[in-house]
Amino acid sequence: MKRDSKVFEIIEKERQRQMSGLELIASENFVSDEVMEAMGSVMTNKYAEGYPGKRYYGGCQFVDETEQLAIDRLKELFGAVWANVQPHSGAQANMAVFLTLLKPGDKFMGLDLSHGGHLSHGSKVNSSGMLYDPIAYEVDEETGMVDYDKMEEVALREKPKLILAGASAYSRDWDYKRMREIADKIGAFLMADIAHPAGLIAVGLLNDPLKYCHVVTSTTHKTLRGPRGGIIMMGEDFENPFGKKTMKGVVRKMSSLFDSGVFPGTQGGPLEHVIAAKAVAFGEALTKEYKDYMKQVKSNAEVMAQAFVEKGYHVISEGTDNHLMLIDLRTKFPEITGRKVENTLVLADITVNKNMVPFDTRSPFQASGLRVGTPAITTRGMKEEHMPVIVDFIDQMISDIDNEELIPKIKKQVNEMMAEFPMFAW
Repeated sequence: MKRDSKVFEIIEKERQRQMSGLELIASENFVSDEVMEAMGSVMTNKYAEGYPGKRYYGGCQFVDETEQLAIDRLKELFGAVWANVQPHSGAQANMAVFLTLLKPGDKFMGLDLSHGGHLSHGSKVNSSGMLYDPIAYEVDEETGMVDYDKMEEVALREKPKLILAGASAYSRDWDYKRMREIADKIGAFLMADIAHPAGLIAVGLLNDPLKYCHVVTSTTHKTLRGPRGGIIMMGEDFENPFGKKTMKGVVRKMSSLFDSGVFPGTQGGPLEHVIAAKAVAFGEALTKEYKDYMKQVKSNAEVMAQAFVEKGYHVISEGTDNHLMLIDLRTKFPEITGRKVENTLVLADITVNKNMVPFDTRSPFQASGLRVGTPAITTRGMKEEHMPVIVDFIDQMISDIDNEELIPKIKKQVNEMMAEFPMFAW
């Protein structure tokens, strides 16, 4: 069969883009050669509806092994008592949890999308907002941090059936203990979506949601540095929410319901090649090298946030506890939109994404802020001393944003910098 040169030429251009540019999107990372190999393996040929040992197809004995290995490694990584590794994405993991714990029209509460929440946490254009009744809590306008007192006021007034901790653009740690106390006051489930900070949580650098939340979801491709996909977990430390049943019985009951929420509730056959790659990634995350990597991601983010502050930018909440930061452009460049900055920086091989900031007056398509993260550049090997240099590139571009002659100069410097940090074998 003739090679499809058109497709592979495009793939090569994307490879070159990734290798030569500064990847600062907080939700992106670079996988290892072994994760890439597993994703491109013969596991992609196998249909395996069901779960290990309980499939609807024959010939699943080996995909059963890799899926069980992924489950076991994930449980060890987070100290979970149960895990499901089949969700195709974080959004589908969330959908499966909602399907399990809520009925159509039920009320749930999550962080306001314009304050850093995620599409699958109640957007009206997402199934979470179409099928259920979302209400929101917010960050404090002055501090940029989640206001737990106001969250409690909203919860007591609205009495949602489920409270969701998690965000896509929030740079601070979460008080899961306080949120569990709020949930218990109204008899609500507490769920955490740790898609962004999962890697930091896994190595103990941030608070552990499994101690307080009834269920935890995540993606596997951000700080966990695995393939694109989702997971669902349960811990054993939270109080028994089901009366007199033993905790073992509760886990058995709820895990069965969550499994059904994934398959057949929201998905058909699992992507066994991706699950094999998840197993590889979880194995990598159990190493000391990965813990050192996570420490470097966090340190790089702290230094980068401070560098933005020193350049006169307003970093929401005045800093970061995790791997990302949200920058409000309005204090330094009120006339420049996040969209214009994003589109201009990409011409110089610097990739960020525009993002709404709390109490933004612009639409999501224009936005007044930027979301920036350090996982991918840290994977490349960058350290604290490189962060002010990167911020200076960005500041130069924004400060003279209409100067087209500046673009090739900055691009050349970026490309030269990234040539010093090659990516694995690929």
